[in-house]
Amino acid sequence: MLTPDKTGLAVKAKLFRGFGDVSRLAILDALRQGPLTVGEIGRATGLTQSNLSNHLGCLRDCGLVAAERNGRYITYQLSDDRVDDILNLAESLLADVAQGVYQCTRYNR
Repeated sequence: MLTPDKTGLAVKAKLFRGFGDVSRLAILDALRQGPLTVGEIGRATGLTQSNLSNHLGCLRDCGLVAAERNGRYITYQLSDDRVDDILNLAESLLADVAQGVYQCTRYNR
């Protein structure tokens, strides 16, 4: 049984799973420039339509991106400026610890 403290940790872990995939990070990185259609995200990331759709669904369900229908197109954007802040913080942290992260053998997946 999860205690309230562990429940909070479990929710944080779910949040970071949204950031924990190279394809999802590529999507988030592309959306840092502003709202994009699915086609534009696909061109920016090189992801296939089905792969992109799957990852966008995950990011939307996690609350990291928001979608808006504009006619026959769906436009995606970061749901909150703090998503960009987290990505900026990760880049700043990596500037200091990149060698250790690169050499880490525990997270090869």
